[in-house]
Amino acid sequence: MREIRSILVANRGEIAIRVFRAASELGIRTVAIYANEDRFALHRFKADESYLVGTGQKPIAAYLDIADILRVAKDAGVDAIHPGYGFLSENPEFAEACAAAGIAFIGPQPQVMRDLGNKVAARTLAVAAGVPVVPATGALPQDLDEIKRLAREVGYPLMLKASWGG
Repeated sequence: MREIRSILVANRGEIAIRVFRAASELGIRTVAIYANEDRFALHRFKADESYLVGTGQKPIAAYLDIADILRVAKDAGVDAIHPGYGFLSENPEFAEACAAAGIAFIGPQPQVMRDLGNKVAARTLAVAAGVPVVPATGALPQDLDEIKRLAREVGYPLMLKASWGG
């Protein structure tokens, strides 16, 4: 694993500031990105360098602009990108794009994100690995009597959780 001497944080606000502080304590150069609307935001001034990203886009679109974030990372000569939380932190395509650009992604491998990003698939992996899990059912059927039977089988109290967002 190569040494990380500089990182870009692909996020904003308090999340970015916390990463900058940790990096600074480790002697790592920090690079911020900011959308035009965030040009006076504190995170921009806490980094060693800061660059506008997503010119002409609304803030959320700017912070999701993988191509422009990688452009800034290359121009700034960073070794790694930290995604912070939200935005691109759980995006396997972003992690793959970083790798393709020769920039380390600070986070899980893309396949791990894919495997664990789906609750049903993550549970299946946990069971296969022998990890204890709470009782559960598969996708619920349309038949209300069958749902009640499954509920009794699992046991009360119950928690219902959407498997695909929601």
